Amino acid sequence: MSTTMPAAPFDAAAPRATQPPRMTAWAAYLLVGAGALIMLAPFYFMFVFATHSRTEIFSLPPPLWFGDDFLNNVAILTKRLPFWRNLGLSLYVGVCNTGLTLLFCSMGGYAFAMYEFRFKKALFGLVMGTMLLPSFMNMIPSFMIMDLLGWIDQPRALYIPGAASAFGIFLMRQFISSAVPRELVEAARMDGCGELGIYARIVLPLLKPALGTLGLITFIASWNNFIGPLVVMRSPEMYTLPLALRSLQSPVDTEWGALMAGSAIATLPLIVLFVLCSRQLISGLTVGAVK
Repeated sequence: MSTTMPAAPFDAAAPRATQPPRMTAWAAYLLVGAGALIMLAPFYFMFVFATHSRTEIFSLPPPLWFGDDFLNNVAILTKRLPFWRNLGLSLYVGVCNTGLTLLFCSMGGYAFAMYEFRFKKALFGLVMGTMLLPSFMNMIPSFMIMDLLGWIDQPRALYIPGAASAFGIFLMRQFISSAVPRELVEAARMDGCGELGIYARIVLPLLKPALGTLGLITFIASWNNFIGPLVVMRSPEMYTLPLALRSLQSPVDTEWGALMAGSAIATLPLIVLFVLCSRQLISGLTVGAVK
């Protein structure tokens, strides 16, 4: 004799999953869109003012659309500054700084993540402690060291001192700890692979998301660096872009159209780089955050 269980009665008072009202979602989209417009407005006006003369920029109302003075502003810019040399120097410093940072930070992060040695925790704490120091505290010691080495007014003074950043070492250590299995490294050692071979053939290929993220952050920071060149650079030919554009400003005769044109040209590489690498940046920052 078969018995059947009675069906559970429907409870009208039981809680049901509710979706957010459509108006709430639209309000959130409008809020985010308004915030995006506010943040993008300075960039829009920078590109607009780059195509107008100084007189038009300060007219009332100010221009809201593009003009036809961009080439004239670029001519003024190149007449007052060795602008293309400054642009090339910024690119050179940014590439060198990024390459050295990726090399040394990946090595340091790999050592802290995979090796056991004396005073490991103390050394890592010391590296992290340098992140607590305000950057302006390094200005005078950095200048004294660069002067002692004879690197004043030399590009190497901009990319060698920052070749191993505490943030980069920390990022690489965290990524390697979560993404590189110790068993894989031990297996390579048992097969006779040397330590440099393990680093180059096994570890580095697994670090592509973190390397892309750190490379993008480092290049942007180097490209926008103002204090470093201000401390160690002396001649206009050795200025990087931020310092060169700042030298255009004067209390009485500032060519704002030329300054906006230079700022627009200096911003374009960063915009293109961020558009191409934004997905890589997000994936590198979020990897390992959720197990």
